[in-house]
Amino acid sequence: QVQLVESGGALVQPGGSLRLSCAASGIIVRAYAMGWYRQVPGKQRELVALITSGGSTNYADAVKGRFTISGDNAKNTVYLQMNSLKPEDTAVYYCNAVSPILTSYWGQGTQVTVSS
Repeated sequence: QVQLVESGGALVQPGGSLRLSCAASGIIVRAYAMGWYRQVPGKQRELVALITSGGSTNYADAVKGRFTISGDNAKNTVYLQMNSLKPEDTAVYYCNAVSPILTSYWGQGTQVTVSS
């Protein structure tokens, strides 16, 4: 059974930082394309950052230079380091894993709120 468990969401002031974690079980993250998505009420879920099984990364324009996605194979965990946070980064952040045969798994989400 595949489980993706996100953690690290919180209330933070503008300009602050957070690190989100996605702990995986039932899969080996280094063999999957791992992504972070976010969603606000009334809007579609959008890709924030992606890391492929080969280690390539891709970011949404809105977060380039501020967010970094990385993986720890020993912990089977993927991280999203978020710096210089803005109010518009407020959303529920979801972890996603896509297998080589394009099976997709989602975590339950973690709330990030950026507000003074």
